[in-house]
Amino acid sequence: MPAKTYRTDIQVRFADTDAFGHVNNGSFVIYAETGRLDFANLLGPTSRALILAHIAVDFRRQVRFSESVAVFGWVERIGRTSTTLKQVIQANGELAADVTSVVVSFDYDAQQPTPWPAHAREVLEAYMPASGVAR
Repeated sequence: MPAKTYRTDIQVRFADTDAFGHVNNGSFVIYAETGRLDFANLLGPTSRALILAHIAVDFRRQVRFSESVAVFGWVERIGRTSTTLKQVIQANGELAADVTSVVVSFDYDAQQPTPWPAHAREVLEAYMPASGVAR
C-alpha cells in the first residue's frame, strides 16, 4: 500500500454472513462502498456529485463474522472527470480482497460527467502514490 491511505473500520453484521458462517461475497462490495463514501467525504461538496462507473473485486480469502475488518484505499489514477481507486479489504490484518473502482465527477442535472474541481483534485492527488502514476 502507498504511504498515504484512508482507512475505514467495518462493523461486520450477522446479516453479512451466509449459511456457511463466512461473509458473503456481496458484502465485500458494500464494505468497499463504505470505504469509498468515507473517502468521498474528504472531497467536500463534490462528494454529492459522484457516480460509480466500474467496480471489480478479487477475493483472496474467506472472512468470518468474528474477524476484525478494515478497508484501506488510495488513488491510482486521476483523469479529467474520473478517478480510479484501489482498495484492500483486510480481516484480522490479512488481505481478504483487492478492489478497483472508477468514480466519476457527475452533473446530475445535466446528466453528464464534469471535470474535477480544483479542491477535489488536490485531495485526490494527496492520496496518490509518490511514484509516477499516470494522471
